[in-house]
Amino acid sequence: MDVPYDLNSYIRVLKLASTPSTEEFLQVSKIAGAGILLIGFLGFLIFTVMSFLPGVGV
Repeated sequence: MDVPYDLNSYIRVLKLASTPSTEEFLQVSKIAGAGILLIGFLGFLIFTVMSFLPGVGV
C-alpha cells in the first residue's frame, strides 16, 4: 500500500467534489424520503397480511 499515492488520489477526488445546490439537495431528499416511506409501507403491508393468516403470524 503506497500511502503518499493513496493520499494524493484522495485529495484529487476531494478537490473535484462540490457541494450540491439547494435544488439538487431537495430533489435527492425527496427521492430518499419516498424510498423510505415505500419500504415502510411494504413492511406494514406484509405485517398486516401475515397477522390475518391463521397459523403463520404469532
